[in-house]
Amino acid sequence: MDARGLRGRWSDFQRHWFEEPSADLAPFVQHYWAVHWDLRDQAPYRQLLPPGVNVHLSFVDDEPGTVRGPMRSYSHRTLEGTGRVFGVAFRPGRFRPFLAGPVSELADRAVPASVVFRRELRLSSEETLVDEVERFLRADLPPDDPAADAARAAVELIAAEPSLTRVDLLADRLGVGIRQLQRLFVEYVGVGPKWCIRRSRIAEATSRLAAGEAVDWARLAAELGYADQAHFSRDFTAILGEPPTRYAQRYPG
Repeated sequence: MDARGLRGRWSDFQRHWFEEPSADLAPFVQHYWAVHWDLRDQAPYRQLLPPGVNVHLSFVDDEPGTVRGPMRSYSHRTLEGTGRVFGVAFRPGRFRPFLAGPVSELADRAVPASVVFRRELRLSSEETLVDEVERFLRADLPPDDPAADAARAAVELIAAEPSLTRVDLLADRLGVGIRQLQRLFVEYVGVGPKWCIRRSRIAEATSRLAAGEAVDWARLAAELGYADQAHFSRDFTAILGEPPTRYAQRYPG
């Protein structure tokens, strides 16, 4: 592992930024984000990208935008020189109204933003990134879609209650059948509810690391509904590409 990725040293050459959307776009947009890096006079850095359930609209420097669907596996991106990525993280379920088909068609894929929005956007000024992208989105906002709201609520419930470790438990809480729930996720979220539950359990583990907690892995595995620590470790490694104890080295401590 590159030592620059350990104990928070990535902050020596990267700067991360987040901002909330305007009120009228909040039903669709979870947040805006940006990453700036400066690796002048340094070797390229291979950055681990965790998978996630959000659809993202992103812009690398002044290039045209790209839409990336939910990603079910980790990936890597090589950073070199200097650069910037600015992105829009859409709320799970709420990107479907922008599309002509199910979100599952975007899973594990990236397409030019012009394919989805039928028009191109290049962001110009560093100071007006949010204003520019909000004008772009407002120009063609889709109507309300109750199913999109239901999908969003289901994903938020998974994140809020780690005890919901099975699809049948989630379906019971929502008062729907398992197959109906699976169809809703395929159409509106892009990945199945079982995967969302798995990803949320791993996200709970990494959030504790980010908070600086000393994690008892066996106890955490039990809290998250795993049969034992070995099952948890296999799931963690499959989703994030590294076993829990190695991944923990990425955080200050």
